[in-house]
Amino acid sequence: MTQATQISALQTALQTIHDPEQFFSQVIPIVGDLLNCDRCFLYLRNPETGMSKVTHCWRRSDRYPNIFDPDWKPEPKGLAQDDPLFAAALRVAPSVFVDDVETADPQVVNRAFEQANFGHRALIHAHLRSEGKLWGILQPCVFDQPHIWSDFDRSIISELESALTPKAIVYVQSTNPI
Repeated sequence: MTQATQISALQTALQTIHDPEQFFSQVIPIVGDLLNCDRCFLYLRNPETGMSKVTHCWRRSDRYPNIFDPDWKPEPKGLAQDDPLFAAALRVAPSVFVDDVETADPQVVNRAFEQANFGHRALIHAHLRSEGKLWGILQPCVFDQPHIWSDFDRSIISELESALTPKAIVYVQSTNPI
């Protein structure tokens, strides 16, 4: 797919698919491919209960680890202390673009945590938030080498944060009610 075709497919999905499950199933692979990533996953959470799961995961190939949670579960105790990216998301800080986990500021990225839990080398930690609450994280990532996130990548993520958040809220509220 060309970049123009991917953008068109993304815009069509944003405008026409109302069911969150179907929407995310179609959009997550487009985002991963459009941003030239190896993996892209969607982590959703209920900000009222702390229940969470990875609902969708796209991988360019089977050589990249699949991250998927079939069931809602409590967020791990101490996650915000172990993972500064998650702590930033909970503070509803702007999304974080990490070009290289190996050389990133330790106050921004816990390299050991990222390596142990995700294995990626570069990532975007896109925060899906509304009214001061974190509903999810979209995480496109690259393995094996650093990746400089372009202005194009940043603009796509900025648009997706706004477009995905309402669907994330509906998904969470319909599958994990308070």
